[in-house]
Amino acid sequence: MISKEFIYGISEIIDYTGVAIIAVGAFLAIIRLVQDLLRPGVGREQAYTNVRAFLGRSLLLGLELLVAGDVIKTVAVEATMENVLVLALLVVVRTILSISIDIEVDGRFPWQAAEQELKSQEIALRERELERPHSV
Repeated sequence: MISKEFIYGISEIIDYTGVAIIAVGAFLAIIRLVQDLLRPGVGREQAYTNVRAFLGRSLLLGLELLVAGDVIKTVAVEATMENVLVLALLVVVRTILSISIDIEVDGRFPWQAAEQELKSQEIALRERELERPHSV
């Protein structure tokens, strides 16, 4: 059987990876912002939009890993009622934060992306059918 210490160590690695992704994402976002500001033809608003999108995606990925680490710790290592309730609260807060970041980055709710993709595919299919010569 796998020991609790091993599982705890795995959860710590996942947590540190999440923090590293957020930190590296912030660093790369700053570099990207400076590059965009120095690039001719890219305005300040576009550079700001680009950096927010990049940083938002880094935050989302990092948060997902932090939640995964917390779940592993709570379920496999410290499964007390208090820890489960704290985990539930953390998951709710991080989920709300993730949704708000997703809305900020993409300009829509996360579940609307699939609907929009489906509509785009339907429109493309109809356009192809209209372009295809019909045989009589």
